[in-house]
Parts: sequence; structure tokens; C-alpha cells
Amino acid sequence: MHFYLILNNQLTDFSFKSKVNQKLVANRIEAGKKPRSSMSPTFVFDKNDKLIMIVGSPGGARIISYVAKTIIATLDWQMDIHEAVNEPNFNKMNDTLELEEESYFSDFKPDLEKIGHKVKVRDLTSGIHAIFIDNERKIISAGIDKRREGAATGE
Repeated sequence: MHFYLILNNQLTDFSFKSKVNQKLVANRIEAGKKPRSSMSPTFVFDKNDKLIMIVGSPGGARIISYVAKTIIATLDWQMDIHEAVNEPNFNKMNDTLELEEESYFSDFKPDLEKIGHKVKVRDLTSGIHAIFIDNERKIISAGIDKRREGAATGE
């Protein structure tokens, strides 16, 4: 059995300009700096230290919410990995709650605004891909995000 992982190898979260208007840029490239967004994939282990899930997504600052939603939907809500990946996305970006357009989440916008949230319904094209490993039944399942290109194959 082989697993292939493609890790993010770009510096798109850094500024290639060290100064703008004679002021240092906060996330300029230099030794010891870390990107402002999260990186993927994320590896999840069970209480016996057995690998049970690998999940990752593009999305810059939204990666954390995409990955967390998928892990929670799979492990806590007992959803199939493909269903969990394709569950609608939501995200808190600074002071704005983002809900995925054309999903049942967008129906909550008026009620959330009534209780004081600033809400934006928008396209949240995560591109999540995930692998779930059922060690007891010796089954490996894949979740491929319908929002972007991708496929899963295996034996």
C-alpha cells in the first residue's frame, strides 16, 4: 500500500517586499518566520497512536476552519469521510462570519444577523481532500471535495 502526499511548497503567504513606504512589512521573508496561514495536510491519530485520518485543503487563512470542520464531522458527527468533506463550509474571518453560498447554511444569515453577527454569504471553495483509515475493519476511504477538481483511486 502506498500513500502519496503533496505538501504546499510555495511562499505565497510571505511578502517578497521587505519594505513598503520605508516601513518593514510584517510577513517579509527572513529566517525564523512562519506563514500567517495554516499548512496542510493534518494527520489524526487515535488513542492508540494509530493513524486514522489525513486531511488537507488549500484556502490560505480559511484552511484551519475547512480542516477542523471535516475532522469534527467525521469523528464527532460520525459522517462518512466523503460526506464530511462535502458538508457546507463556514468560517470566521476577523469580524465577519462567512457562510457557504448555495448551501443550507446560507439560510441562517437573517437569524445570525438578528443576534448581532456580521454575516457574508460567499463562495467557499475549499478543495478538501481526506483519507480515513478504519484500522479495525481494514478499510481506507477517501473524501474528495466536489467544489474543485480531484479524484481518488486505489485497491
